[in-house]
Amino acid sequence: MTSTSPRANWNYPTAIRFGAGRISELAEACRSAGITAPLLVTDPFLATQPMTKAAFESLKEAGLHAAIFSEVKPNPVESNVYAGLEVLRRGGHDGVVAFGGGSALDAGKVIAFMAGQKRPMWDFEDIGDWWTRADPKGIVPIIAVPTTAGTGSEVGRAGVITQEKTHTKKVIFHPLMMPKVTICDPELTVGMPKHITAGTGLDALAHCLEAYCAPSYHPMAEGMAVEGVRLVKEYLPRAYADGTDIEARAHMMSAAAIGATAFQKGLGAIHALSHPVGALYDTHHGLTNAVFMPYVIAFNKKAVKEKIERLAAYIGLKPRYSAFLDWTLALREELGVPNTLAGLKVDDGKFDLMSKMAPKDPTAGGNPVALTKAGALKLYRKALEGAL
Repeated sequence: MTSTSPRANWNYPTAIRFGAGRISELAEACRSAGITAPLLVTDPFLATQPMTKAAFESLKEAGLHAAIFSEVKPNPVESNVYAGLEVLRRGGHDGVVAFGGGSALDAGKVIAFMAGQKRPMWDFEDIGDWWTRADPKGIVPIIAVPTTAGTGSEVGRAGVITQEKTHTKKVIFHPLMMPKVTICDPELTVGMPKHITAGTGLDALAHCLEAYCAPSYHPMAEGMAVEGVRLVKEYLPRAYADGTDIEARAHMMSAAAIGATAFQKGLGAIHALSHPVGALYDTHHGLTNAVFMPYVIAFNKKAVKEKIERLAAYIGLKPRYSAFLDWTLALREELGVPNTLAGLKVDDGKFDLMSKMAPKDPTAGGNPVALTKAGALKLYRKALEGAL
């Protein structure tokens, strides 16, 4: 072995039950994970929906002592986690069914993680080896059921929670936050509104793209990311055009899981810029990522030109950087996504603050071009003005 031989740590996801109708296996999946009293964590809207009620009833009919907690914001905050934790402890629940989009999945996973911890949640932020502070015996098992196709939190070992005091999104991480079983049933995504289909799908694209471009060594994740981009290109427009297209919905669920599996290789400036906006303006995470995407692609050109040209060729475009950039712009337009931050009702009033926050975001370190305060400010201005 030479001194230049690559060295890295790799992890891949959990048991995934994929396919239409597999939500029927929810109760059995709970039992397989040793859960007899699940707390179903979801959001206020989903709690009222027939598919959620049906899933909950299936747990009770199977003799499981189930309850629902739905006080989860679109960008979950620490008070959501502690409220859910109180319900879990008071009800004697021994596991969590995280049911919904990225917000419910993240909140559910962190509630399960905190079940037996005595230290404050922020002591387990994804910094260095802080995760080793946790008592692993206090973490209850998780079953993840995504109802969107974007974040991929169903195959991740972390949750993103906003610290209310600082309005900062923070990542809570522990290996045992990985769900024991994930049920990916594309039928659960059929009712997604067009704008949520677009936002979550473009979030999956951002995950795949940034994982592919991250400079760390992980060829398995990189290969998956490339296929994830292809799936988005082929099937996101179909899912957007016809929400009942179950084949397109299924492939987008795969793209979401691929993206979240691949981004253990790294994320980048799309997310680093997006997180402060989401924390301060409560914007939809996927749509915010989509707004920043072309500006960051242009910003990173000098570092990833050859890689993007290879990616363009793989997904059926001309092997040119400009072809890939033009495709992302055309895709956003086709999906009705705003071209600028103004379209998300974000102005320049907090640009200075956000430009300080973005380079400190844990995702910034994975960008192929170093993200500084000056660079972040430049990108925020471009994204507001629509200047590539």
